[in-house]
Amino acid sequence: MSCSELQMLDLLSVHKLLDAYGLELIEVDAGASIPASYWGEPEAGLAGKCIFVRPDTPSHSLLHETAHYVCMSENRRLNLWRNAGGSAEEENAVCFLQIILADYLPGLGRKKLINDMDEWGYTFREGDANKWFNGDGRSAQQWLLTMNIIDTKERPTWHLRDSA
Repeated sequence: MSCSELQMLDLLSVHKLLDAYGLELIEVDAGASIPASYWGEPEAGLAGKCIFVRPDTPSHSLLHETAHYVCMSENRRLNLWRNAGGSAEEENAVCFLQIILADYLPGLGRKKLINDMDEWGYTFREGDANKWFNGDGRSAQQWLLTMNIIDTKERPTWHLRDSA
């Protein structure tokens, strides 16, 4: 696979993005087990306000877990360990938000992240991630707008669900 990885990103930008949501990036050593990883290594782990990664964690995984934290209800965030849960509608919003957030990581951006999502195997009814983002994904955009997570220009508001 040729997906972008954490080690290819500017860590200061990653920390800045996560800090905006009150999240902490916890880096584990290369080859180490990643706590709270739903899919197993090298995928990111999510527990409480912490995102666990190692150098080979795919960028899409880091952003997906970040978006889960942002999109889940406050009540679910309180007891969060590994499984973000949520509805299909929320999962779509998570995918849409992770694409938007990619623009805030220099060298990544929407286009590369969308390609990474396709490479990793995200599946959408419309086919590839780009077609979904510009088609059915618009319902996820509306969900994010309703929850005050993005604005009408598809920019993050830097608010968590239930905190606006």
